Amino acid sequence: LLTTVMLTGTTAMVRNTAFQMEQFGLDFPVKNLKEILIGIDVLHVSNEVPFYSQCPSAVPVRQEMRFCSDPKYVETLISMGVDVVELTGNHLLDWGPDAFFETMSIYDSFGLKTYGGGRDITEAEEPLVIEINGTKIGFLGCNLPGPENNWVSGDRPGSLPCDLDLLEEKIRNLTAQQINPIFTFQHNEFNTFKATQQMRDDFWRIAKAGAVIVSGSQAHYPQGIDFVESSFIHYGLGNFLFDQMYTYWAMATIDIHYFYNNHYINTKQIPI
Repeated sequence: LLTTVMLTGTTAMVRNTAFQMEQFGLDFPVKNLKEILIGIDVLHVSNEVPFYSQCPSAVPVRQEMRFCSDPKYVETLISMGVDVVELTGNHLLDWGPDAFFETMSIYDSFGLKTYGGGRDITEAEEPLVIEINGTKIGFLGCNLPGPENNWVSGDRPGSLPCDLDLLEEKIRNLTAQQINPIFTFQHNEFNTFKATQQMRDDFWRIAKAGAVIVSGSQAHYPQGIDFVESSFIHYGLGNFLFDQMYTYWAMATIDIHYFYNNHYINTKQIPI
């Protein structure tokens, strides 16, 4: 049986995006994507900000770099059919632990699965395993650049810092169980099409450990692809549900990955 997994780039329903949603409705950012979303088995977003009941109003536009979304904006994700939310974003603790805990409760209430971060280090390190149509997918992810106060620790929730030795071991464990690892990086951000050497080193390392897909969730700029043996690498998809103010910031792709009988077979990239 064929299984489809859609990976998307940066989501942060704040600032100009939130302003437009308040004017034109919660489905405004995704209403033209509905045809693409039909038939997707597993739909992923990397939501980099918390849903917070005390979040300041989006009108007028807030220009500061301290981000949060009105909890009602989760309806945008639900209307798309989102299944999996990545928690590697570097703004998840902008409004402190309480906002993060509220966000996790909202995800739980809608049945949204998460990975790459958590309420504690144990939850953050745990791969998210999904089995559908006979295909087993294991999602893992980490946050490389921080900031440090965004990282999960013994007494604080947040995103998972990148311990690549540990993550390589987890990838090998998944592979040994015939689970296909999909790894998503919150890596360093560069407004260039070309990946940096550190990006290539890190993405290749994870691919060589056994991840069938290695995808960059950090990029506000669309970046290139690569292949390591049978693994597919995309260094950065670009913005998804986030401000697309300038020429290249307005360009991105949605990546649909195809699995057949528990094997990764192909990828389709859709420019948006």
